[in-house]
Amino acid sequence: MKLLILNGPNLNLVGTRNPEIYGNVSLNTYLQELKKDYDFEIFQSNIEGEIIDKLQASEHENFHGVILNAGGYTHTSVAIADAIEAISVPVLEVHISQIFAREEFRNKSLIAPNCIGHISGFGLLSYELALKAFLSIEKQSKN
Repeated sequence: MKLLILNGPNLNLVGTRNPEIYGNVSLNTYLQELKKDYDFEIFQSNIEGEIIDKLQASEHENFHGVILNAGGYTHTSVAIADAIEAISVPVLEVHISQIFAREEFRNKSLIAPNCIGHISGFGLLSYELALKAFLSIEKQSKN
């Protein structure tokens, strides 16, 4: 199963930015550790258009699923929501923090209606839970 982990703005700063919210372990370090047990590619961008381009390319690059942490674009980007809707590759929304327990503006996800699911609030473990979810979906589809 070929998966893509797609991270949006400021996620390259996890480990140093707001450690009380996001922890003090680098997201890249954490994901590199996960690569020992799971097969996935990683892409991070602070640019909305690059995220949209990568979502659209996910079909042509034969990904079976995308794990997307759109960061702040979760709450603002109709364009990313539209890109998710336009592709056939399933997208699972992930967040490190519990977005529904944070500031009011973070309580609304514009991308959620176009995603197959949502995992948030488990710190960096949210990514591993998303990987396991895709593997479970694949296993069920083979039965």
